[in-house]
Amino acid sequence: MLVRMSEAAPLDPEDRKIITLARSTRARNGVPEGAAVRDETGRTYVAGTVALPSLPLSALRTAVAMAVASGAKSLEAAAVVTEAEAVADEDLAAVRDLGGAGTPVLLAGPDGEPRRTVLA
Repeated sequence: MLVRMSEAAPLDPEDRKIITLARSTRARNGVPEGAAVRDETGRTYVAGTVALPSLPLSALRTAVAMAVASGAKSLEAAAVVTEAEAVADEDLAAVRDLGGAGTPVLLAGPDGEPRRTVLA
């Protein structure tokens, strides 16, 4: 399911926070994408794109992996900041694996402005 941000209610401050964290990571590390996820306890995990020859990972899959490695049992929400127009199916699958179907994934542009929300 796709919800354009102009159709949605104003962003929750906690959702704005994960977009800001994702944007900061993208800019600080000079990577194509930044992502952040929030677990069931409110903890956040932030990551950028990993582009090693032997380990290519999107920012969102890396953030999900960091949450799992830190003991998260579920996800409340995820955000990715990118120039891409859509969230990759593999990224949505990773969010769904930990957060379940229906976990919101916020997609924002490099300026940090939310474009749309998709459900994992």
